[in-house]
Amino acid sequence: MIGRQDNENIWLLASDDVYDWNGGARIVRPRWPWEFVQMGNCGSPIEIDEGWLLMTHGVGPARNYCIGACLLDRKDPAKLLARVTQPLLRADADERDGYVPNVMYSCGAMVHGRTLVLPYAVADSFTRFATMPLDRLLAAMA
Repeated sequence: MIGRQDNENIWLLASDDVYDWNGGARIVRPRWPWEFVQMGNCGSPIEIDEGWLLMTHGVGPARNYCIGACLLDRKDPAKLLARVTQPLLRADADERDGYVPNVMYSCGAMVHGRTLVLPYAVADSFTRFATMPLDRLLAAMA
């Protein structure tokens, strides 16, 4: 399971008991200012030729949420291969206001062909969709 076991980092967890998920390995830590307050996963990892694509959300100063991504090794998902250095999405001026201001997150994505299709919620008020060529996304990772 991928989760935020400590409310700050992304963890890979394993368990023989579906009700007990203690321990595990921290696989992604906040590294960039837009993730410093907290980070988490945006749904399940997506298997692609290059590995496991994991969409993430980061919370930075002033409680601004952004959406990012990282790539995990296909055979050993505890191994982080690459991640974006800048957010893929952040709230624009027309996306800041709503029930919960400055919040942008996703609960999952899909890859169709070589295109990432990402539904995302804005300010807990409405939903939008973003698409991005997978090769462009992977090229943005360091």
